[in-house]
Amino acid sequence: MYLTDIIGAWLAVFLTLSILSFLFKENPLFKAAEHLFVGTSAGYGVVIAYWQVIQPDLLGSLWPEKGASSDGFFSSIWYGFYDLIFELTTLFGLLDPVLLPERGIENDSILSPELGYIIPLILGILMLTRLIPKLAWMARYSIAYIVGVFAGLRAFGYLNSDIYKQVINTSLNTTTPIDFINSLILIVGTICALVYFFFSKKHEGVLGKVSKVGIYFLMVSFGASFGFTVIGRISLLIGRFDDLNKYSGFEYYYATLSCLILIVITLTGYFYFKRKKNNKKINQFEN
Repeated sequence: MYLTDIIGAWLAVFLTLSILSFLFKENPLFKAAEHLFVGTSAGYGVVIAYWQVIQPDLLGSLWPEKGASSDGFFSSIWYGFYDLIFELTTLFGLLDPVLLPERGIENDSILSPELGYIIPLILGILMLTRLIPKLAWMARYSIAYIVGVFAGLRAFGYLNSDIYKQVINTSLNTTTPIDFINSLILIVGTICALVYFFFSKKHEGVLGKVSKVGIYFLMVSFGASFGFTVIGRISLLIGRFDDLNKYSGFEYYYATLSCLILIVITLTGYFYFKRKKNNKKINQFEN
């Protein structure tokens, strides 16, 4: 057993129990673990986005690796910007070139700079202006573009994957009795759910009864979706408990029990002194 494995197990157990301590009451250990999780996730996301999207797709399209076609006057000026960025990322030779290679980014599909990628580069830079209060308004253009594009793509995908397939599948299947019953339930549920969202006429009489059936189908659908989500979260929780059980053995120096005792002692002392401080303030106020 390596020392790094033992340290990793202790950290995993301590952070897991710190998160679970919220079940008792909000406390500094929970906040620290929560902030660490959010910060680590954000940092990991930035790194993945840079190495898998920004560098190969964006920068690799703007500044592909220099070739025979990169000897012109315009190319010299254009790659001069890249050389300046390269020097800044290496602190003018003090650091190893990690973020950017020296002669452009290798991109087998692009031989010359694709200047059309300047637009997403500008939009990405404008997003960073939110960090400057006086220039934060400039980020609205990037946000509006992103929201509009993704809304359009999502709507198109939703129409193709959900609505179109729902219409295609809403037909009687008489292959077997089971298929016939399933298709009949699907047709009735689809029609009743659509009737429920028909507000041009008051839901009374037959229309009210049909819309009520639609409510039942909607509740079953929402319940199934919620149950599926809960099952997914429970599976994650089971995984954490499996790790706690795994790290409770001698080979990990009883990490689970030790961290549990440490957290209990820490929180007991914290809440004791916090209550003592609050009582002191109350007594001073009453006097």
